[in-house]
Amino acid sequence: MQRISVIVPMYNEARHITRTLDSVILAARVAAVDYELIVVDNGSTDQGPQRARELGARVLLCPGIGIGALRNRGAAVATGDCLAFLDADIEVPGNWLQLWQQTQAEQRADVFALDCAAPRCAPWFARAWQRRSLAAGQQVRQLQWMPSPNLCLPRAWFDRVGGFDERLRTGEDKDFGLRLHAAGARQISLSRPQVLHWGFEGSWREWAGKERWRQGSHVQLLKSGGLNLRLLRFPLLCLACALLSLAALLGLLAGQPASAAGYLLLGALAPLALALRQGLRQRDPLFVLQLWLLHWVRLHLGAVALVQALFNRCAGRPDRG
Repeated sequence: MQRISVIVPMYNEARHITRTLDSVILAARVAAVDYELIVVDNGSTDQGPQRARELGARVLLCPGIGIGALRNRGAAVATGDCLAFLDADIEVPGNWLQLWQQTQAEQRADVFALDCAAPRCAPWFARAWQRRSLAAGQQVRQLQWMPSPNLCLPRAWFDRVGGFDERLRTGEDKDFGLRLHAAGARQISLSRPQVLHWGFEGSWREWAGKERWRQGSHVQLLKSGGLNLRLLRFPLLCLACALLSLAALLGLLAGQPASAAGYLLLGALAPLALALRQGLRQRDPLFVLQLWLLHWVRLHLGAVALVQALFNRCAGRPDRG
């Protein structure tokens, strides 16, 4: 019987870690699988590490390092044939590991994940933003990379691509997935059942702060992955959207409302296209409008993060979170 190591990076997640580990323990019992819990703590000041130990987890204390490094530290001490990377604020369904076992037995894929949704109590913007990545009417999707709120794969694949890139402040999951894809790994995501993301953004300020942080590694990704269209596409879109908004503002200040409206309209086309691509498949006009607004804000946040990263690199400053 294969042994699975569940690796959970954590920082001040005392309010979520008990729910997360309890759900893993239940899933392991349902699957009757040999498992271990490894929590990699990034210097928490709350009761999270103590609660993890009480539930039988091995807790590694690794303060002051990035998310990729936290996952790699957990993998370094893991004894399982398979690795499961799980965020500390994720609740998995009872058949999570059973589905992973079935996927392996049927040789359907090398990397496995479930779609991630926000609970009903989350604010509309948090639910809409999480919902954009969900499949609609498609039970199984084969993807080139997957986010890592929950991610299962054989250890051999992790070792083959060298784990997560510890130089990346964010975007380490995309980089990891694209390297797995390049190495030939088949990656699938199931739309049902879903894992629940309990660490949802409770305010607009929190959502904007997280999105700006998530967009902070484009320069690093371009440096490590090279100047290719896949990696250039989104940062260039962010800059174009922000420049059009700036042109609209300058048009208003110059007393040219018609030209300002034209620039605003042009700047709204990219987020509209993104909203339509992600929202039309769910056949919900309100959802498309919500995504339109959220993508418009996100593109501007991405431009700010990109300019800041370029400035810090040119000035020789460390890239801080």
